[in-house]
Amino acid sequence: MKGLRKRVTIGFLSIVTLLFISGMISLFELGHLSTDAESILNNSRRNMELGKEMLFALQEHDRAVSRIAVLGERDSRYDSLCMNSLSRLETSLLAAYDTSKSNAYLDSLTTSVSGLRILTGNLLASKPDSLDVARGAVWYETTYGATVSQITDQINGYMTFTYNRLAPRAEQLNHNAYRAVTPVLISLLVMIAIVLMLFYFITIYCVNPILGINKSLSDYLAFKLPFTVKAECNDELQDLKENIESLINAAKKNKA
Repeated sequence: MKGLRKRVTIGFLSIVTLLFISGMISLFELGHLSTDAESILNNSRRNMELGKEMLFALQEHDRAVSRIAVLGERDSRYDSLCMNSLSRLETSLLAAYDTSKSNAYLDSLTTSVSGLRILTGNLLASKPDSLDVARGAVWYETTYGATVSQITDQINGYMTFTYNRLAPRAEQLNHNAYRAVTPVLISLLVMIAIVLMLFYFITIYCVNPILGINKSLSDYLAFKLPFTVKAECNDELQDLKENIESLINAAKKNKA
């Protein structure tokens, strides 16, 4: 492969290689960015769902306890509802730990839920005959109500904390997005520089010599002017110029 073809081939291969490398880097970064965004959204959605599940379970537990302590309705249905809702609350709390282990609200919430289980156990262990409606209403409003209010505040705090964590993670995603686009921008600038250089070298070493050879050959054929090429010829174009000169010299000898 001679010089002119070699330079043109290297130039275009450099552009193709640069585009391929930058494309692969961008695809890798965008794939990583997509994975991070999906993970953040899934964790946030999961935490919010768990928070709502804990609130629903706490509300069911509160209704069951109010039936037993305030209205004095000792029924196996309310006992089961009371224990089942408490189990749902604890199950959701354990799932929240798996999703967000560093949340400080979960530690205090665990302590409060343990206290709620103790209160629930004492209530259900009491004999139906020993339940006093007036005293049960006071217990419901003071002891039990304070615990439920505390748990509600802690669940809301957990959900708010989960929501607020989206801001810094979204900022990190924004930074990663810029990092994914940067290789493309750099490659674009470098590619523009390579194209301009390639245009310059093709113009100097290919286009101008071809135009000079064509003009000189046209002048010779039309006006019998000497075949002289002013443009600098190299490589294959130099061979072409010499071959044309040899052909012209051979034609002159034949006429002579």
